[in-house]
Amino acid sequence: MGHAKTEDIEIFLTVVDTGSFTGAANLLNQQVAKVSRAVSRLEDTLQCTLLNRTTRRLELTEEGHVFIRYARESLNTLYTGEEAIKLLKQAPSGHLRIDAASPFVLHQLTPLVGEFVQQYPHITLDLTSHDNIIDLLEHKTDLAIRIGDLKDSNLHARLLGKSQLRLVVSPEYLYQHNEVAHINDLSTHKLIGFNDASKLNSWPLKTPVKLNFHMTGSSGETLRQLCLNHQGIALLSNFMIGDDLKSGRLVEVLPEAIVTPNNRESIQAVYYKNSAVSSRILAFLDFIQPRLTL
Repeated sequence: MGHAKTEDIEIFLTVVDTGSFTGAANLLNQQVAKVSRAVSRLEDTLQCTLLNRTTRRLELTEEGHVFIRYARESLNTLYTGEEAIKLLKQAPSGHLRIDAASPFVLHQLTPLVGEFVQQYPHITLDLTSHDNIIDLLEHKTDLAIRIGDLKDSNLHARLLGKSQLRLVVSPEYLYQHNEVAHINDLSTHKLIGFNDASKLNSWPLKTPVKLNFHMTGSSGETLRQLCLNHQGIALLSNFMIGDDLKSGRLVEVLPEAIVTPNNRESIQAVYYKNSAVSSRILAFLDFIQPRLTL
């Protein structure tokens, strides 16, 4: 029995991760036939069936489950070695696509971009904003910043820090409405929440209160702008309203009402398990982490 080709292993892992030969072909910009031949060649080399092919889906065989663990680990080791050699020869370089919720991009990443590109002129940044969790493979994203607990087992994570949740409102709104002195007072005020995100509208209050949302928005930045325009009270992460609180544009109410720590405070950088952490990803994470104002 000969040795498996690295390219065939890479293609096999992509088929497993995308769930189909067509998905892998699209991601790799290759023909479906070439992808299929690579998997068949790998199976011939290993002298076993790795995938059971049905008309509806692909399923790993027992041998496939065993092989995939070693395949991921070996490829990651190989890629890490290649990156180490590159680092000996030159500074980090190449394209780096980063995705984060729009408030995080606006308030945390964009202020750091100028200094980063000055320090790493050979890295080309591509910043995208999705307020919903995205599939890194589907969007060909190298690195994503996610807020809250991580449940995707296909991802590695690096905790960047924690950002406390705060109930905030504009001074002008408070001037025009009743005082917010107790948790129960929330039921009499205009509250701003997220649409299509029931988990985000379940506030981690120490005392349960029925919350009636007067207005909703699709992103944290929209909620922040509504607060700044005196439309009500919202629960937002400190990383996006820290400057507003310092300047007095927003004020915090009921600071003792929120349970902390809670599962929405973690800020994590995540990357796909089948990709080694390249020098440019490491450079970016090591650069931003001490400079974030969470």
